[in-house]
Amino acid sequence: MPTDTVGLDAAEARGRLRVIVAGISALILTIGLARFSYTPLLPVMRVQAGLSYAAGGWLATSNYLGYIAGVLLAASIADLECKFRLYRLCLVLAVATTMAMGLTTNVALWLVLRFVSGAASIGGPLLSSGLVLNWLMRHGRRPELGLHFTGLGLGIVLSGLAVAAMSAHLAWDAQWIAFGVLGLAFFVPAWIWLPAPGPVPAAHAEAYTRPPSRSWMWLLVGAYFCAGWGFVTSGTFIVAILEKLPTFAGRGSWTWVALGLAATPSAFLWDRIARAIDMIPALLLAYALQTLSIVIPLLTANLASNLLGAMLFGSTFVGIVSLMLALIGRCFPENPAKAMARLTISYGIAQTVAPALAALLATTAGGYRGSLGIAGGVMAIGVVLIAIIGARHGAGAAVGERAG
Repeated sequence: MPTDTVGLDAAEARGRLRVIVAGISALILTIGLARFSYTPLLPVMRVQAGLSYAAGGWLATSNYLGYIAGVLLAASIADLECKFRLYRLCLVLAVATTMAMGLTTNVALWLVLRFVSGAASIGGPLLSSGLVLNWLMRHGRRPELGLHFTGLGLGIVLSGLAVAAMSAHLAWDAQWIAFGVLGLAFFVPAWIWLPAPGPVPAAHAEAYTRPPSRSWMWLLVGAYFCAGWGFVTSGTFIVAILEKLPTFAGRGSWTWVALGLAATPSAFLWDRIARAIDMIPALLLAYALQTLSIVIPLLTANLASNLLGAMLFGSTFVGIVSLMLALIGRCFPENPAKAMARLTISYGIAQTVAPALAALLATTAGGYRGSLGIAGGVMAIGVVLIAIIGARHGAGAAVGERAG
């Protein structure tokens, strides 16, 4: 092989590595730290900052209202360069709002900060995912997000380990500030290594595009709404729920770590499952397993069973997000972030409504178990919708494939 070709391949391999690391860093910062740190810190804030059940639920709702506002903004922007600037703004806001949570005890300010943090969190799963897909497709690579979405699991592991390590030494407010400082380590690669997007060459775009039907899109939107409901209920309150079980008292943050460890390789593994059995059957399996994971705490207080359920939840919710966004990105290769944003509106609506209902139920029942039951039922509906997609439209889900 000529040396100039070897050099070109090596340079492209380094470029791909930097792009993947940048995307992972963006996910760790915007989701793992700015957004998910609230989950293991929720019990700490309830004890040390006097946060009520209702206020805890409304803070989660504010975060998801911000998320859906960010999604709507991303969906309204067609210009790729503008999306890139928005991505970088999200990185800055993720660090700033995380630190600021520890600088006040005013619930109204907390609501504002969680709203802005929610809006900034689109920089991870939507904008960075779209930018990574754009780079992969521009360079003729397989448009899979498995490696990219390891950032979700790593972020969860990091937030859980950090709270477990800091709780004995730092108060709740110092922990928020520490999370913001930690976020700077991921801000740098996320800023400098993810390049601006460019147009996908026509030959590459045609390899992936097979436009979906309107009914296919609506079924997918409904199924993703269900996934959002199931995710946000368990993802926000699972630590607080399990902390109330005698076997988990004082161990809730470790449950979050176990969940994150299971989530870290899961998107990569779900990519492989989708290659083996096709995209829609893989989604159907992921939905069914996540439904089971959500209802396990309702069925038993056993330590091992609930740890298994938490890990099952971690390994499936990341897989669902990764498969869904990769699927929709392949259908719309010229501007995947915009198409992802449109699909994610339904996910965001579910993430806004579910915590508000959880707050209402928690106020009357003194806990979040009722919310888990509802989430399990909603996820079961999602299983049915995915099954209908497979039965009516075929396992291939109207998406072409390409080696690379």
